[in-house]
Amino acid sequence: MSASHLPPTPRISPATAAAFGPEFVWGVATSAFQIEGANATDGRGPSIWDTFCRQPGVIADGSDGSIACDHYHRLEQDLDLIASLGVDAYRFSVAWPRVQPLGQGAWNPAGLAFYDRLVDGLLARGIQPYLTLNHWDLPEALQTEGGWVNRATVGHFVDYARGIARHFGDRVGSITTHNEPWVIAMLGHETGVFAPGVRHRASAIQVAHHLLLSHGLALQALRADGCRALLGIVLNLAPIHPASAKAADQQVARIEDGRLLRWFMDPLFRACYPEDVVAWLGSDAPQIEPGDLAAIATPLDFLGVNYYSRSVVSADGPVDAGTLGHALTEMGWEVYPEGLTELLQRLHQDYPVPPLYVTENGGAFQDQHIGERVADPERCDYIARHIEAVALAIRRGVPMAGYMVWSLLDNFEWASGYQKRFGIVHVDYSTQQRTCKDSALWYRDFLRSQRPGRAA
Repeated sequence: MSASHLPPTPRISPATAAAFGPEFVWGVATSAFQIEGANATDGRGPSIWDTFCRQPGVIADGSDGSIACDHYHRLEQDLDLIASLGVDAYRFSVAWPRVQPLGQGAWNPAGLAFYDRLVDGLLARGIQPYLTLNHWDLPEALQTEGGWVNRATVGHFVDYARGIARHFGDRVGSITTHNEPWVIAMLGHETGVFAPGVRHRASAIQVAHHLLLSHGLALQALRADGCRALLGIVLNLAPIHPASAKAADQQVARIEDGRLLRWFMDPLFRACYPEDVVAWLGSDAPQIEPGDLAAIATPLDFLGVNYYSRSVVSADGPVDAGTLGHALTEMGWEVYPEGLTELLQRLHQDYPVPPLYVTENGGAFQDQHIGERVADPERCDYIARHIEAVALAIRRGVPMAGYMVWSLLDNFEWASGYQKRFGIVHVDYSTQQRTCKDSALWYRDFLRSQRPGRAA
């Protein structure tokens, strides 16, 4: 498609622009394993994803994260790139095995120094660092001892959280304990399509409990230590819609909503697990010790919500998203921004939530190379429509604190390898050249309109 045949650049309505106050945080997000590379450099230990990638057939293109975007060696360039967008915040994760190779015991000074340069470089550019402790890359050394199935990992995580907070807590805007515990538990331990590749439902449910417990205990420990950063957790959430009004479809939707949303929101905000899901799990329900649920319900300073699409379910089996009448991303996910407004309203209505951030939102689409330009009109439209959805939630009373695009860079997209591109910045993996796509330029210009003089 030529430049003259591209759709017009999306425009944000004045009502939407006016919904976001001066304190609203705009950002971009990444994760360590997906961009850093340098996986055997400067004392970094192996993670479960390094091990998983070596298994035949688990990564679509047979690739791994050993180089990824080479962010470890291109930090200054990438910091300048982030600053050029005019964002308020950058959400990143610390690779646990880079800073503590065995997941316990000795710390790695070279690994800590890398994140020192990252955090200080962001602050020097006027960007708030939003740090995530666990974006899935558990040290392999802990996995050999049972990983998240082993309750001892809870204690190791709390010690890790305390060490990171002591080192960075006075310089970062927020600390997230876990990113998407549902993914770690269910995709990593029930279906086995993500690291560590376990297929055992009872283990998955126990992992979910241990992740939530480690979150709550970490928050208690960090507050006892005097950590000044805002503390929270990030969940991947979505509305679950039944395919029809049939009772069987309604029941499936209820259970799936329980497994995805209520299994995490209920213990975080009500100190209990949903009774219908516990009954459905039967003997696979988790082992819970006295005091666990009270710890999990430790108050949050914020809740992060990662949203990509809704889910439509049927008792008759999987529903083809292509039959629902909306555009699809390259992941086969329905483009459904209405679901974000619905989700945010539901969280606010059903739970005593703290300020909410959309901590990930974006889409994988085919890029169109037109000379030196990288056009991605579908992604521009996707981001604009989801920003509109957040504005609508704000107008309906939802306490929104920020929005972050996923992802800053094209990167290693887990089991999809390098075949799917979510970045607003194109990465040529053969040369590591970065090129701002139209979506990055659109986002930059939108932020300039929101924050006159903010962009570089």
